[in-house]
Amino acid sequence: MKKAVILLSGGIDSSTTLAIAKAEGYEIYAISFDYGQRHKIELVSAKKIAKTMGAKEHLIVSFDMRKIGGSALTTEVNIPKGEIEGIPITYVPARNTIFLSFALAWAEVLFCPSIFIGANIMDYSGYPDCRPEYLHAFEAMANLATKVAVEGKIKFKIEAPLLYLTKAEIIRKGIALGLDYSLTWSCYDPQGESENPTPCLKCPSCVYRLKGFEEAGIKDPLLK
Repeated sequence: MKKAVILLSGGIDSSTTLAIAKAEGYEIYAISFDYGQRHKIELVSAKKIAKTMGAKEHLIVSFDMRKIGGSALTTEVNIPKGEIEGIPITYVPARNTIFLSFALAWAEVLFCPSIFIGANIMDYSGYPDCRPEYLHAFEAMANLATKVAVEGKIKFKIEAPLLYLTKAEIIRKGIALGLDYSLTWSCYDPQGESENPTPCLKCPSCVYRLKGFEEAGIKDPLLK
């Protein structure tokens, strides 16, 4: 069976990407990151998604981006609310480059040419590392910087199946593939007890999620 390494945060986009890869016949190797994010609850969702979607293996890599800072997700800066113009303070410096680098290293060891990421440029927060030109550049770098690619044994491909889909289209696709969105988590600013948090419903990630479910004509299963 062909293999794929999937970046899995536990949110709508990454979980749907995993479901798409599975539907396309890939054996799933999910990779998630505990990087000091304030919404670490997303890792609980990632574990549930990986298990229910039948991932062959789920790797969680730990490192501390709080030591670098520069983002509301890794410092005590207040999370902004609502839709934000420009690149928001929730941008984590070089995050997708770091994540994709770990995924590339694992893919090289697994001898796996396909790396999936849930990047999207339609309903998103303006992050520069979600753009197609960035993904193409990383793919080119991956094929220059790895032993298996230089030796001609593998040509790496960065797959971004959601790149040009709206959030509503993503949600409809996931449901068609049997994905349970009640297992996912999107909120950057969880409220209540850490063991049983609720979404704030006001941060940019919540706003895009709410908009997506509304436009899809489906009730968000996280809302009671």
